[in-house]
Amino acid sequence: MAEESGSSASAAASATAAASQGSNPAESSWAKTRSLWPSVLRWIPTSTDHIIAAEKRLLSIVKTPYVQEQVNIGTGPPGSKVRWFRSTSNEPRFINTVTFDSKEGAPTLVMVHGYGASQGFFFRNFDALAAKFKVIAIDQIGWGGSSRPDFTCKSTEETEAWFIDSFEEWRKAKNLDNFILLGHSFGGYVAAKYALKHPEHVQHLILVGSAGFSSEADSKSEWLTKFRATWKGAIINHLWESNFTPQKVVRGLGPWGPDIVRRYTSARFGAYANGEMLNETESKLLTDYVYHTLAAKASGELCLKYIFSFGAFARMPLLQRASEWKVPTTFIYGVQDWMNYKGAQEARKQMKVPCEIIRVPQGGHFVFIDNPVGFHSAVLYACRKFISSNPDSESLPEDLTLV
Repeated sequence: MAEESGSSASAAASATAAASQGSNPAESSWAKTRSLWPSVLRWIPTSTDHIIAAEKRLLSIVKTPYVQEQVNIGTGPPGSKVRWFRSTSNEPRFINTVTFDSKEGAPTLVMVHGYGASQGFFFRNFDALAAKFKVIAIDQIGWGGSSRPDFTCKSTEETEAWFIDSFEEWRKAKNLDNFILLGHSFGGYVAAKYALKHPEHVQHLILVGSAGFSSEADSKSEWLTKFRATWKGAIINHLWESNFTPQKVVRGLGPWGPDIVRRYTSARFGAYANGEMLNETESKLLTDYVYHTLAAKASGELCLKYIFSFGAFARMPLLQRASEWKVPTTFIYGVQDWMNYKGAQEARKQMKVPCEIIRVPQGGHFVFIDNPVGFHSAVLYACRKFISSNPDSESLPEDLTLV
């Protein structure tokens, strides 16, 4: 493992130099070739080093000291036919990981980001959660500052294994046994599938705006069938099945990509924010970070068409496996989240383990950015068994709703 310490006291000016110590020891030839060219001369001005440097600048906002490391997950899980690298490569792969200082004996909380995101999206949450937990956040394989191997999966089963098996190898490398697992959106889907396969390691599952609980067979997908019949729907469906991702647009715009990302983050977390708007510093640092994570080599993003059909309907819905659930679960949704919490309600009916569904006001799909205070309250309530001396006496925080 390659390690590097960081905290809010780190000077932003030294971020680039320091980040190079934490970048993947087995960097891809793509990144090596690109690093020979000055950023100003590149069509896509980014690299793995740029991602780690942007991450360090974003996390300079966080006051809690942390360690950033590249965790070696090897070349593939023993005996597995699904490997997260090209079959001709024996190159080891790495998971970018940040671990925050915590009180001795604090329960471990592992945080997994969603599609098109990375662990830095939780920058507004690390300080508050690190006060109660040993917080560890990762970039999933193929995203953020983790290795970006060529994506060669050809089925839903292979694609799920790509993420689940790489996470399991990361867990082994970190020597983690029992932990609370939190996943957002697609990260919630991966977290849930992991817990189904390895329930012995997960003490509690927290699914934030989780994807994957509905399928096209649901009656409410009738609108999608009608939309596909239009010429616009046919075009968009074709692009989806061709694995045309939003990241390809950012890359295609080359040096104009950063401005498009800035417009997106300013709109999503600014003018159209559901809750607490980003301040100028947060907006600037997040925009820079998001651009570099989106514009880097395509890898994990190519999972999209294998996991979901057009409309974000899961091809192998979690609802179908709800009766197999073995880990107590808390669902958290922003009140304005476009993900429908009713899928979680349907799943709960089939579960044989404790399950709660919490809705947080002034929050959309990125509830942890929109309303961090409400989100933290929901997480602490979900984990009261692990952090409270008298969990049965804990009442639901004001403004939160159980459904």
